[in-house]
Amino acid sequence: MAANDNAKAWEADYYGERAVWLKAGRYEAALLPDTGGNLIALRDTEHGLRFLHEPGAEELEAFKNRPVIHGIPVLFPPNRFEDGTFTLGGKTYKFPVNETQRNNHLHGFLYDIPWNVTGFGAAEESSFVEIEQNVDEAHPVYSHFPHRFRFRIRYTLSEQGLHQAVEVTNEGGEPMPCMVAFHTSVNAPFAPDGSADDYKLKLSIGNRWEMNDRMLPTGNFQPLTRDEELMASTGVYPFFGSMDNHYTAVPVNGVHLMTLTDTKLGIRLVYEADPAYKQWMIWNNNATPGFFCPEPQSMLVNAPNSGLPPEQTGIVMLAPGAAWRAECRLYSETVGK
Repeated sequence: MAANDNAKAWEADYYGERAVWLKAGRYEAALLPDTGGNLIALRDTEHGLRFLHEPGAEELEAFKNRPVIHGIPVLFPPNRFEDGTFTLGGKTYKFPVNETQRNNHLHGFLYDIPWNVTGFGAAEESSFVEIEQNVDEAHPVYSHFPHRFRFRIRYTLSEQGLHQAVEVTNEGGEPMPCMVAFHTSVNAPFAPDGSADDYKLKLSIGNRWEMNDRMLPTGNFQPLTRDEELMASTGVYPFFGSMDNHYTAVPVNGVHLMTLTDTKLGIRLVYEADPAYKQWMIWNNNATPGFFCPEPQSMLVNAPNSGLPPEQTGIVMLAPGAAWRAECRLYSETVGK
């Protein structure tokens, strides 16, 4: 354990699962290295708030069988690929078709495997944990994605909330596609006795992508509905209708932004996403109150098969030795009721 008066980091169980816990001021967080390196909990211990959709003890087996609807799962590569295949840089990739009803590959390879903890600790005002994947010819991911690369995530907890720093480095000898997203799962309500009816969601969206019956973009945009216009402006009830929607992201003061406000308590959860995440995906579990997923994505779904230019889709090809980096932050603030 590394600790002081204001911050600490330590290893302890999360309902029997190995976890690294962080504490700084009023915030507490937990990361599960053995299940996708998932930052599974972010809490305000002073006010009893739980901002992320955590699995309880009775849900743990279901979580391990489907680890993408709790915490902050890593999607690499993100979302769906038509028929599980695409070609980039003269190289054809073939991924397993794991969404059989639509014949797509879904969610990538890193969200359900163990990650290495390379360090954790605490300074005077903050605590941190760093995890990574080192993919080479001996790594199970290499058979689907034949590149040598390092994927590193550092979470830092302080009075400013949870800071996430991502670095993907191409350690091979040829260009490598870099495609990153996080299936962030947010509680609504996040207060223990709260009601979702008191919550307002704002998301910095631009255009909505039209999707076909396989949930793949057609390349066209659709007009925003009245509720989506409210979501982009003054805020809207997060469960106004079923959402499994994809949007271009629009910067607000230099970041892509989600806010979720408990209008009764006067507390707002803020999610600042790096502009490197050029798309927002949002899913709200068929409009079921409890949680929803605002997901920052570096690229458009099925981008390599879309026929659209990289500057529109967000596809990044990392040169040998090059690194892709992005930072996000989650924190809460008090607002007027």
